[in-house]
Amino acid sequence: MLGYYLQLALRSFGRNKVLTTLMVVTIGIGIGAAMTTLTLYKVLSGDPIPEKSARLFYPRLEPRTLGRDVSVDPEPMEQLTRFDAEELLRQKRGVRQAMMSAGSVTVLPEGTAAQPFRASSRYTSADFFTMFNAPLRAGRGWSADDDGARARVAVIGSRLAEKLFGDADPVGREIHLSQGVLRVIGVMDEWTLNPRFYDLSNRRFGGGEQLFLPFSTSRDMRLPTQGSMNCWGSSNTDAEGARGLNAPCAWVQYWVELESPGQAADYRKYLADYSDQQRAAGRFERPANVRLDDVMGWLDYNRVVPNDVRMQMWLAFGFLLVCLLNTVGLLLAKFLRRSGEIGVRRALGAARGDIFRQCLAEAGAIGLAGGLLGLGFAALGLWLIRQQPDDYARLAQMDTATLLLTVALALGASLLAGLLPAWRAMQVPPALQLKSQ
Repeated sequence: MLGYYLQLALRSFGRNKVLTTLMVVTIGIGIGAAMTTLTLYKVLSGDPIPEKSARLFYPRLEPRTLGRDVSVDPEPMEQLTRFDAEELLRQKRGVRQAMMSAGSVTVLPEGTAAQPFRASSRYTSADFFTMFNAPLRAGRGWSADDDGARARVAVIGSRLAEKLFGDADPVGREIHLSQGVLRVIGVMDEWTLNPRFYDLSNRRFGGGEQLFLPFSTSRDMRLPTQGSMNCWGSSNTDAEGARGLNAPCAWVQYWVELESPGQAADYRKYLADYSDQQRAAGRFERPANVRLDDVMGWLDYNRVVPNDVRMQMWLAFGFLLVCLLNTVGLLLAKFLRRSGEIGVRRALGAARGDIFRQCLAEAGAIGLAGGLLGLGFAALGLWLIRQQPDDYARLAQMDTATLLLTVALALGASLLAGLLPAWRAMQVPPALQLKSQ
């Protein structure tokens, strides 16, 4: 019976081409706008590491002095000082822990014809690769002993390996930097987390780093760092300046892996106790103010999804609602124009339910056509987004799940819009229509 109803719908399309085209275009534009913004929102608000996001935590402390401002901020510092990060790492109260900072180094390729180039870097500690499920294609990461020894070792990305060594095995080879030489001990497969939650002080979306080395080694080599830095005192007496061990500057990211809510509660208490100890030692002056956010909590705190993206999504769905209301009016006009035909069908024995189902089938067919057109509009909208200079723009890609959701949304929306017109159509009295013929 459904096939028969669809046959009737196709015949109706041929008789009312302009009205049908108007409805298809109306639904297509509404669906296209909604799915463009929904796809972008989904990309930006997704869980970057779903298999571990509930077990990875970002601790924060409040090391600032009171100074002239005796008020207490509701939120502690967003990064740690080098002293606190190294002390937390030394005490190892989590299952795993990693301190880190971003950097950019100058690589000096072998051969006189090769030109030096910059490579994005990550200075971190030994647990980084295991904590964040970084895929090693060859070799290994370094150990905690390498951290302590400030070993001049590195793990490189596959793109950097190909650029420096071609098809040769990079493990055991050397990378020459302006500040010294590193020995390659591992190669990572292509690996990108979006957003790059472990360091939101730098570029949040896009390609990942290509050179990883121990944090302690980066300081021994005086490698340059990137990212935000917040200082509240002078660091002129330190040989490394603001990046020195005792400098009053917060610039280091720190993550800890905990396996249960109970461990998270214990670690939060440990942070408060640590703050009290540092205040007793004279380092901290403000009352203990600690936070421990998991991955999604940290992303929410940093508002990784821009407010304009949220607003655009709600505006697009509001526009879709307006399109559906217009479609309701057009369907009403379309069905009521066929009152005579409906009256004849009723007189020949068709039940009201038959008329209702026939009209819904026609609305569904219009919705499917509008959904296909909406996919084209959505593809165009996402292409326009990818032309923007924002660092997340290139991620605006429609996947299979979003494609299926687009078709389902178009079908559901058109059926919803067709309920009232179909109900009005089945109420047409056959006797009155036959009398008027």
